[in-house]
Amino acid sequence: MKKIIAFVFSGFFLLSACSNGIPDAGKKVDSYPAIFPDYKEVTIPTNIAPLNFGMEDKDIKDAWAFLTAENESLQTKLERGTFHLDAEKWKKLLQAAAGKSIHVEISVKSQAGWVVYKPFEIFVSGDSMDEYIAYRRIAPGYELWKNLGIYQRNLSTFKETAVLENRQTGDNCMNCHSFCNRQPNRFLFHMRQKYGGTYLVNGNHIEKLDTKTEQTISSFVYPSWHPDGRYVAFSVNSTKQFFHPVDKNRVEVYDEASDVIVYDTERHEVLTTDALFSKQRFETFPTFSADGKMLYFCSAEAKEMPQNFKEIKYSLCAIAFDPASRTFGQAVDTLFSASKEEKSVSFPRVSPDGKYLMFTVSSYGNFSIWHKDADLYIYDLMQGTYHDLENVNSNDVESYHSWSSNGRWFVFSSRRIDGLYTRPYFAHVAEDGTVGKPFLLPQKEQGFYEDLMQSYNIPEFVSGKIDISPRSLVNAAEGQSVGVKMAR
Repeated sequence: MKKIIAFVFSGFFLLSACSNGIPDAGKKVDSYPAIFPDYKEVTIPTNIAPLNFGMEDKDIKDAWAFLTAENESLQTKLERGTFHLDAEKWKKLLQAAAGKSIHVEISVKSQAGWVVYKPFEIFVSGDSMDEYIAYRRIAPGYELWKNLGIYQRNLSTFKETAVLENRQTGDNCMNCHSFCNRQPNRFLFHMRQKYGGTYLVNGNHIEKLDTKTEQTISSFVYPSWHPDGRYVAFSVNSTKQFFHPVDKNRVEVYDEASDVIVYDTERHEVLTTDALFSKQRFETFPTFSADGKMLYFCSAEAKEMPQNFKEIKYSLCAIAFDPASRTFGQAVDTLFSASKEEKSVSFPRVSPDGKYLMFTVSSYGNFSIWHKDADLYIYDLMQGTYHDLENVNSNDVESYHSWSSNGRWFVFSSRRIDGLYTRPYFAHVAEDGTVGKPFLLPQKEQGFYEDLMQSYNIPEFVSGKIDISPRSLVNAAEGQSVGVKMAR
């Protein structure tokens, strides 16, 4: 009796489907459909927003997408250039496909009739991602910062909200947002020009810091929180920028000098050591190990700039740090040698489980977000080996990246779509270190990224919603600064 009922129901569904214009037959072709974003064979979590997509050929007007997983299914017609996936049905698909995959088949109506493309899979990992990411949206040239802001995006929906926009702070520049252990209520960021300072947020308490001292060459720049939350490592940099009239790398950013320091948030003191504070070398981009006992950083031999900018190559180095005594080790280890590899390192970031260190490699310099040869590498800290992430890298820029709380995902910036704007991509890291094909942050409409003339800058995972009000941040900006000093 159950089989008869199922057969009758199935027949009713097909009749109903045909009456709604859903094709029930077509000529099968042995090629995959050209879609954007390219979600074919990607690996996704169970808590991601619907992967709405469209056909690359915008002349196609009549098409259907059929998604199935176990006993769940979803079908949708191409509308306004996008296959809009129903949110509730999508959630059911994700749950049904956890640890397996979603089967996707595309049918397109041509002059000769319906064509059914070769189906593809979307792999669904049982590993969830953090609930939010935070990022700065900015025009890609970085010489202007009108209409700039720091925003957060709920990854299970399409909802984006502003943390702070510079229209609220005199059209100034704000940058380098960084979260302590991905906590939404514990973070920092800088503002420059009007309301200049470093802002440390701890719950409802906001501290505005004046971080320039007589001994340091600049205010604090690139940050990395110590896992216990008391310390933050920063670089201090004398940075310049110029634009190439004829070069595949449009923008060049370089340091004339740079050092690394560690800031003690309890004592308002700056700690450093000769190995991090040398005129003979450029030190930058610090990041703490998962246990907080090691500080990784990038280091290059100092040269006259800008005439030697292409000769500057940074090695990946490490030095011990004792948070109890606030002291550094004597020896510096080199994990990736610039002279040996004839490459340059930037943006080192350690996974929360302490297994891996991810970094960006390009042919020279340290500001790799405009270097078209910039690729992501991963260092296995258990084995002492590293390799490039071939499955993740493209023919254009891959640069900034950050890890999820469980160490199973990372988000990174890429210019692979058009070579101009950075967009956020996500990739899964399996237990054995295998990295899946990355996917673009989903949006409601296929044409979203084509219409948005801004880059996503410094994508950072956040474990929950940032609830601090913009008004509170503005009030802090209008208040007095707390000074910092070098430790004796």
